[in-house]
Amino acid sequence: MLILLPPSESKSGRRRGSPPDPSSWSFPELAEQRQRVAGALAEVSASPDAPRMLGVSPNLLNEIARNLDLEKAPATPAREVYTGVLYDALDLRSLSPAAKRRATRWIVVVSALYGAVHLADAIAPYRLAMGVDLPGIGPLAKAWRPHLDQVLHGSVGKGCIVDCRSAAYVSAWVPGPELSDRWAAITVPGASHMAKHTRGLVARHLVEVGADPRSVPGLAAVLEEGFEVQLTPPPRSGKPWNLAVTPR
Repeated sequence: MLILLPPSESKSGRRRGSPPDPSSWSFPELAEQRQRVAGALAEVSASPDAPRMLGVSPNLLNEIARNLDLEKAPATPAREVYTGVLYDALDLRSLSPAAKRRATRWIVVVSALYGAVHLADAIAPYRLAMGVDLPGIGPLAKAWRPHLDQVLHGSVGKGCIVDCRSAAYVSAWVPGPELSDRWAAITVPGASHMAKHTRGLVARHLVEVGADPRSVPGLAAVLEEGFEVQLTPPPRSGKPWNLAVTPR
């Protein structure tokens, strides 16, 4: 199973510790592109016009400043860097040891800076969204697409793709037609403010249960243990199944 999560806007880091070691991160094939994006991000972040170029409030200068210290900041596991509603619902710390191991294997966070990381990868906190058109790189979703296709396609295995990403991050990697029969987009009907929370609960449920279904209908059956589920087949080839879920 491959559970795809978006990053959080808010990010947390440690006060002390060794700097990140990029050679230790998952998906080493992304190393060159990570360096290019980080270099362009540092250049933009040093500019007085950085808030506009990064699409953030001028009140976030302290967060933008993190982008200037990516190589020296204390390395922090991605499971601690990403915070907020979705990750609070996932609540990794309270999982059993077996569920934590599954979360480490199955969950991938799609990142505008790092491309893709597992929860155990020790990274630096940053401020960058996938919707940014980064000078020197271009629109980030388009820039990452071929690189993510190279690594994520092979990470699916024989299980399902459980897609909990927001739209900007979905556009950075669209599974090919050969995977669409196992690709499920998790949606939350009529409650957009609850979407992040519910997707976090979905990811938590799957790693807790530990089942690894080989089809989206099988995935829906696993989720029916804890959610009201409505399954809609893909409208055409290359599109995901829609799995609308509501917590019971």
